[in-house]
Amino acid sequence: MWLVAIAWIYVVGLMSLTETSIVAGVMTFLGYCVVALSILYYITGSKRRRRKAAQRAAQQQLPPAE
Repeated sequence: MWLVAIAWIYVVGLMSLTETSIVAGVMTFLGYCVVALSILYYITGSKRRRRKAAQRAAQQQLPPAE
């Protein structure tokens, strides 16, 4: 997954360098790279967040050790 993300950052970085203005380049990078990858990692990390929440709930229900 990290390899795909790094390759995508590279491709979008080259796309943003070819834009006609700096503002267009920054917006291209933010739109296609930062926003897209943040949504992707949020969606793919849902299983990990669910597992951590279940572990926290299980730890809270354990009786205290004496």
